[in-house]
Amino acid sequence: MSFAGINYLGVLLAAIASFLFGGVWYSAFSQRSLADAGEPKTRHARVRLNVDTLPFIVAFVALLLMAYVLAGAIGHLGLGQVTVRNGIISALFVWAGFVMTALVINHMVHRLSRTATLVDGAHWLGVLLIQGAVIGWIGV
Repeated sequence: MSFAGINYLGVLLAAIASFLFGGVWYSAFSQRSLADAGEPKTRHARVRLNVDTLPFIVAFVALLLMAYVLAGAIGHLGLGQVTVRNGIISALFVWAGFVMTALVINHMVHRLSRTATLVDGAHWLGVLLIQGAVIGWIGV
């Protein structure tokens, strides 16, 4: 199930795995943020029942595109080079060179806290590492 060196099953599984990771990651940090703010749990439960699904759909489509592009970058390493190791190395380069640099600039311009930058940066590192590992594992 591949075309032009990109395995679509790998891309789909990478997007699903990284989407689930993001849900767990931000759920853990939102719980802590609510506790720090002293929000009652009933308010949080009410918000959860009233979820707008559009941001989740957009996030999944974006993660699908991200996985596709990462798969293309890993695939360009050459025949037989789509491995878990190369997927993780490629993910680290993409994160450090593109994601984290853009994130730092945006967070500085918008005057967001360093904590927010670290939380978001670590999230995107996890997303890319998961995607790189899954793409490398599934192969071409």
